[in-house]
Amino acid sequence: MSSDIFFYIFAALTAGSALAVVFTKNTVAAALSLLVSLVGVAAIFVLLDAFLLAALMVFVYAGAVVALFLFIVMLLDSQGGTRKPFKKATLFSGFVALLLLIVGLASFAQRGAQAAIVHEVPAAAVPVGASLRAYGEQLFTTYLLPVQIVGFLLLIAMLGVIVLSKKFEGLGDIK
Repeated sequence: MSSDIFFYIFAALTAGSALAVVFTKNTVAAALSLLVSLVGVAAIFVLLDAFLLAALMVFVYAGAVVALFLFIVMLLDSQGGTRKPFKKATLFSGFVALLLLIVGLASFAQRGAQAAIVHEVPAAAVPVGASLRAYGEQLFTTYLLPVQIVGFLLLIAMLGVIVLSKKFEGLGDIK
């Protein structure tokens, strides 16, 4: 019962700080809200007895990635840390993300309804192993491509922060 209360506390903390990332105008405050959100996710992993994933979440994402984003934002942002107003591309990408969320939730609800009709009891999951070696083998064999894709996405996000924070004066001065 007490773990349910902790779950709701950490879930509310994670969701609230994730919303703060999206709606905060100050980029440094948004990065710190991302840090709080990632620590909340790590706390939920602890509640699920996935201590290695929680430690990796704190060390890799909360420690390294957020520190890197903060460094880039603080180094390259000379406008006081405020974001530029929304543009059409931002609204379009938000609409696409909302559409994907709705489709995912509808698919999830449909699968739940089908399972309720059939009254299937899911079989117990066979644990792969809670050792670091088992995680490493799965990471570098089965999940190698998704890990590399996430790495490239983080690199693209970092380059996007650099490009968006640069000030372009104008091309008329080049001779």
